Amino acid sequence: MTAFDALARSYDTVFTNSVLGRVYREATWRWLDAAFEPGQQVLEVGCGTGEDAIHLARRGVRVVATDPAGAMIEATRAKADAAGVGQLVTAHQIDAQHIHELVGKFDGAFSSFGALNLVPDLARVADRIADRLRPRARLVLGIMGPFVPWEWVWYLVRGQPAKAFRRLRRGGVLWHELTVRYPTPRTVRTLFNQKFRLVRTGALGVLVPPPYAESFARQHPRITRTLDRWERAIETVAPLPWLADHFQMEFVRR
Repeated sequence: MTAFDALARSYDTVFTNSVLGRVYREATWRWLDAAFEPGQQVLEVGCGTGEDAIHLARRGVRVVATDPAGAMIEATRAKADAAGVGQLVTAHQIDAQHIHELVGKFDGAFSSFGALNLVPDLARVADRIADRLRPRARLVLGIMGPFVPWEWVWYLVRGQPAKAFRRLRRGGVLWHELTVRYPTPRTVRTLFNQKFRLVRTGALGVLVPPPYAESFARQHPRITRTLDRWERAIETVAPLPWLADHFQMEFVRR
């Protein structure tokens, strides 16, 4: 059993249905809705419990959802069936490094909320995702970045400097026997540049607190929503994507 198998039961409670989880999810959906159209078939890398796949399926987008954790795949299938979109969501237990083993070509692909931060060879995965996409297909990525002022302040005031600057460690951070790496937007652009053209980059969690600040969001819901409105208005303005908990990137397959 992997860490994410163990996390599957509590993931929606801890993140998806939390105040900040909804804010982050809705911001991500704006990017996905702009990139993918009803009738298209898109690939999801790291689907978790299937929340994004179900959202797109409700809009008429067919999603092939993948995740290395079997419990996450089971949750995705069950939720899709319960939502009445099971015929539009196909879930496969497969990790990002083997995504090229899927059959067929896709009209687009996406990976949200740091799934690719766990990939040891992002350049190889970029090539393998590209091989599954048609020319001019859209690719939307949500990746955790290394420079997060919110995180620095949050943990420093709590006397936890190691946590405050953990993302800056060379070689990544060990989490449940997995290594989490934090590339910059420039690094991701470079790794994907050979087969993808960058369209835009945006911030997710630069004004809005990171998900672990849920207590702040619950105590200050109006402030949180105001910060979200402001962030959505300026999310693509440099250098905000470099300073966010996650940065969003939209590419087009060359």
